[in-house]
Amino acid sequence: MDAFEFGRFSDPALLILASLAGGEKHGYAMMEDIEAMTGVRLGPGTLYGALSRLEQSGLIKALPADERRRPYQLTAQGAAFLRQYLASLGNLVSLGLKRLEA
Repeated sequence: MDAFEFGRFSDPALLILASLAGGEKHGYAMMEDIEAMTGVRLGPGTLYGALSRLEQSGLIKALPADERRRPYQLTAQGAAFLRQYLASLGNLVSLGLKRLEA
């Protein structure tokens, strides 16, 4: 079983933040990047709903539109949040692996 077969347990906001950590992207580019990273394909409704919530929380910001596409970028607050969240996941992963060895 692939680790990303858990569908609904793959938090769209976390996936978007991780994608934007690699640089600014518009929606379709994020969907492609997230699928390449994780095998999870976010639908447009899921993606744009999460983008709206992330923007409202100050973790990402919309940049001026490039033709019809609106790119987004991670804010400093978003980068700090992602760094802290990933560190906590790393701790959980380490603990889980140690318990599996026991």
